[in-house]
Amino acid sequence: MSATGGVRLLDVFKGQPKAVWITAFAAVIAFMGIGLVDPILLSIADSLNARPEQVTQLFSSYLGVQVVAMLITGAFSARFGAKRTVVTGLVLIVLATVACALASTIGQLIALRAVWGLGNAFFIATALSVIVGAASGGQQAAILLYEAALGLGLSMGPLLGALLGNLSWRGPFAGTAVLMAAALVLAVGFLPSDSGERRPPVRLTDPLRALRHGGLLRTSLGSALYTAAFFTVLAWSPFVLEYGAIAVGLVFFGWGLCVAVAGVTLAPKLAARFGERCGTVLAVLAYAALLGLMTIDSKAVVVVCVIASGLASGLLNTLFTGTAMSVSSAPRAVASAGYNFCRWFGGALAATLVGHAAAWFGSSQAPFAVGAVACVLAAGLLLSERRGSGPLRVPDEVAVAGEKA
Repeated sequence: MSATGGVRLLDVFKGQPKAVWITAFAAVIAFMGIGLVDPILLSIADSLNARPEQVTQLFSSYLGVQVVAMLITGAFSARFGAKRTVVTGLVLIVLATVACALASTIGQLIALRAVWGLGNAFFIATALSVIVGAASGGQQAAILLYEAALGLGLSMGPLLGALLGNLSWRGPFAGTAVLMAAALVLAVGFLPSDSGERRPPVRLTDPLRALRHGGLLRTSLGSALYTAAFFTVLAWSPFVLEYGAIAVGLVFFGWGLCVAVAGVTLAPKLAARFGERCGTVLAVLAYAALLGLMTIDSKAVVVVCVIASGLASGLLNTLFTGTAMSVSSAPRAVASAGYNFCRWFGGALAATLVGHAAAWFGSSQAPFAVGAVACVLAAGLLLSERRGSGPLRVPDEVAVAGEKA
C-alpha cells in the first residue's frame, strides 16, 4: 500500500491524539512563515531601501540555514527526544520573529530570517516524525494530515501577511510571534514528555548516508528541482505582479487553498489511479506547463497560473513526501532529514538566484522559464529509474520496520 493511497479522508481527522493536533497546529504556524513575507516584499524593499535581489534573500537565508540544520535534527532528536527538539525549534522561531519585527535594516532582517530557518529545521523534520509516529489511521493518514497543515499554513501565511502588512511591514512578524508563542505554550504543556528509554544513536552523517538508497535519492533530487520551481513562483511573482499587499495576499491565499485541497483530497486519488511515480511525473509536468504560461507578459495570466499552480503543488508535496517516508528502510526521522535537506536546498538555491536570473536573461519572466526547465528535469529523473530496481512504492510495514531498525 502506498503512502498516499488507500485511506479514507475521514480517517485523517478522526480520533487523532492530542499530541498530533498540537503538533499539527504548530506546523500550520511554522509553514505560515514561508509565505508570510510574500505580500510585504515590495513594502520591505521600499521601507529599507533594498533591491529585489536583496529582498529575495529573506527566503534564501531562511532556507539555506534550514537546509544545513536539517542534517543535525536527527542526531539532536535521538539524543534529547522529540519534545525537546520541537520546543527548541519553537523557542528559536518566537525569538526570531520578535526580533524581525524590530529590525531596522535589510541586513538585520536577512540574518534574523536565518535564525528563523534554524528553528524551523528543528521543528519541521521532527514534527513529521512525531505526527507519523502518534497519528491514528497509520502512516498514510499522518502524511495527509501533515500536508493539510502545510497547505493551510501556506494559505494563511500570505493572508496574515497581507492584513497585518497593510498596516506595517513589521506587523506580520509580530503576529507570527504571538501565534508561535501560543504553539510553544501548548507544546510545553501538552506534548508527552520524552521517556527515559534509550534511543538508537543517530550520527550527523546518517541523513546523507540514507540518500545512498537509489529510490530515496531520486525522490529527494526530484523534489529539490520541483521545490526550486516552487520558490521561484513564491519569491518572484510579487515583483512581476507589482500589486499591493492585500492583492498579493489574496492571490497567494487562493494558491494556498489549492495546495491544501489538492494535497489532502486529490493526491490520494491520483496515486491510486496512476501509481505514485507516474502520478508525480504527471503533476510535475503540469507544474512545468503552468510555469511556461507564466512567461507570457500578462499579469492576468500570471495570477491565474499562480493560483492554479497550487493544485500541482499540493499533489507534489504529498506524493513526494509519501514516497520519501516509505521508499527506503531508513528510520523515518533519518529519511525525513535527508529528504528535507535536498528538498529545501532546491528552494534556497532558487530564492538566491531568482532575482539574478531576471537580470542575466534581461526579462522579468525568465525565472519562470528556468523553473519550468527544472520541473522537466525532475520528471526525467523520476522516469530514469531502472526497471530492475523495483517500484518507488513499498508497503508501509517496511517503513515501520525501518523505524525500529
